Amino acid sequence: MDFDRRLALTALARILGKQRHLEDALTEAETALGADIEPRDRAFAHNLVATTLRRLGQIDALIDALLDRPMPPKALGARHILRLGCAQLMFLDTPAHAVVDTAVNLAANTGQGPYKKLINAVLRRAATEGKAVIAGQDAPRLNTPDWLWQSWSQAYGNEIAASIAEAHLQTPNTDLTVKSDARLWAEKLGGSVLPGGSVRLAGSVRLAGLAGFSEGAWWVQDAAASLPARLFGDVAGLRIADLCAAPGGKTAQLAHAGAHVTAIDRSEKRLGRLAENLGRLGLAADLVCADASDWRPDTPLDGVLLDAPCSATGTIRRHPDIQRTRAPREVTRAAAVQAKLAAHAVDLLRPGGVLVFATCSLDSQEGPVVTANLLASDERLRRAPISAADIGGLAEAITEDGDLRSLPCHLGELGGMDGFYAARIIRK
Repeated sequence: MDFDRRLALTALARILGKQRHLEDALTEAETALGADIEPRDRAFAHNLVATTLRRLGQIDALIDALLDRPMPPKALGARHILRLGCAQLMFLDTPAHAVVDTAVNLAANTGQGPYKKLINAVLRRAATEGKAVIAGQDAPRLNTPDWLWQSWSQAYGNEIAASIAEAHLQTPNTDLTVKSDARLWAEKLGGSVLPGGSVRLAGSVRLAGLAGFSEGAWWVQDAAASLPARLFGDVAGLRIADLCAAPGGKTAQLAHAGAHVTAIDRSEKRLGRLAENLGRLGLAADLVCADASDWRPDTPLDGVLLDAPCSATGTIRRHPDIQRTRAPREVTRAAAVQAKLAAHAVDLLRPGGVLVFATCSLDSQEGPVVTANLLASDERLRRAPISAADIGGLAEAITEDGDLRSLPCHLGELGGMDGFYAARIIRK
């Protein structure tokens, strides 16, 4: 049995049918299959599902163009098999005979036997006609759900919205935050140094086998995710709380820079992973399992980093499942949570203390609107504008208000970056 395709099919159905995250769906699929999956088979399944999700609009349009009549709703399983098959043919350059044979076998072994002939016919047509259809498609628009496209167009204009969507079609690279000497580590690892000091490695890499992993010389962190913690400036000796801290990249940045960090997270499991990461890096922080909206320190803090829960639409390039599992109502819900957390964070600061409020969302409700409402409602606060020098010279990521707004299309010639928003706020 082709366990890699079976794993991919089960995971895809869970993501699109039950709104599961990609990694969770793969883990659940492995359990459901009850078989030991080889690492290379899991890696193939991950890449296949990620590619299918990244290109789902194009793939569905192609399937519809090749069908003589629409597929009935009860044939959803067969459509998933066609989606995986077309992803392999159009975007992974898998040989056509292998795609067709495994797809037909997959149908026979997953209760989709009545659709074997249909699957065979559509995939054979895709192998001969599909590339021409794909070439004529508007890929950025087709692969972006309407509500996201409208949100980005309203916030940034149609041209930038298209650039964001185009960036989401690219397989992301691996970014590292290094403790020291980024150029040396870039040379050792065969990477490059980005504005801001992150080291970028091409594609996805096996981390444990890299130089510097076991000795804790670096940690994985998207270049954009590394920016908010830098907005505090010199933190040596300062008491800073990292609310919603896991998986801990920003905690590590602050601890390495000499801050006394208290890392708060409501999940014991996530906090455990944070502790493991800090242990590998040889860094220390006080870890507290608590709801960030309730936690209070013994004495007021010098700084609070609030990387607030959000829709995470800024990370679609790394997590293509997000644009298939999120809905507008989640943006509204997240913004309300952010407003509550931000107001609470202010109360944890001493006079003169700094709040860095950040989200990895591209929606203006989750970030700029929360910041504007917070500043308007609390006269104790003022915005401290961010400069390009604060973030490694990335001037295109500074808004008119002086906030940080990185977009997936920024650093486009270098491979892009995640979408992040951050504001620096002073308690007067």
